[in-house]
Amino acid sequence: MISPHYRRILLKIGGEALAGIGGHGINPEKAEEIATKVKQVRDLGVEVALVIGGGNLWRGREGLQHGMERATADYIGMLGTVMNALALQDALERCGVYTRTQTAIEMRAVAEPYIRRRAIRHLEKGRVVIFAAGTGNPYFSTDTAGALRAMEIDADVMVKATKVDGVYDDDPQLNPNAQKFDHLTYIDALNRRLKVLDSTAISLCMDNSLPILVLNLWEGDSLARAMLGEKVGTIIGR
Repeated sequence: MISPHYRRILLKIGGEALAGIGGHGINPEKAEEIATKVKQVRDLGVEVALVIGGGNLWRGREGLQHGMERATADYIGMLGTVMNALALQDALERCGVYTRTQTAIEMRAVAEPYIRRRAIRHLEKGRVVIFAAGTGNPYFSTDTAGALRAMEIDADVMVKATKVDGVYDDDPQLNPNAQKFDHLTYIDALNRRLKVLDSTAISLCMDNSLPILVLNLWEGDSLARAMLGEKVGTIIGR
């Protein structure tokens, strides 16, 4: 058996990955598809933690447009990520993958509170861990939560799952001449304002030398191939 290139990863998925028709709600089939891809990676011997967004259930900017307080809008978004995490946990366990959801906002009836050492122990035992409710604080995105949790669990890489096969100098869906990057430095990613992740998440990764791999999760077995060391997507690093 080929040894994986990475020992432990943090997979960051947008809430839209679970969305149903029209980009809203939770589609159980999408959850099952993601679970299958995660299981494929876990079966390679890679320890997997996940952070998932909540954009399929709530967009805070819509609340802000109606005068909602920013902190309130962000907390609603955090609760949305918990719903997504539970749906994904259920799909993973139906695939035979033992999973634990930990939340930054305590709600012990449905999930464990986030405890770093307990999360690491779950990973060491071969369980997938889903980190929900962001960082537990408003004004921080789930991208930043992903970067933070990746460093807390000593992940080898943060994988940002998208609908495109890497980072481009322009939107490839609008510009057919957009050029793909195989590698970008953190500074380049920040200066180009490519919006792959928010600037806080990239800066956090840069300060702690955590590489970021951007790939298309839906492109066949791209995630598994990346775990085996194949050149997939775009690496953001030194």
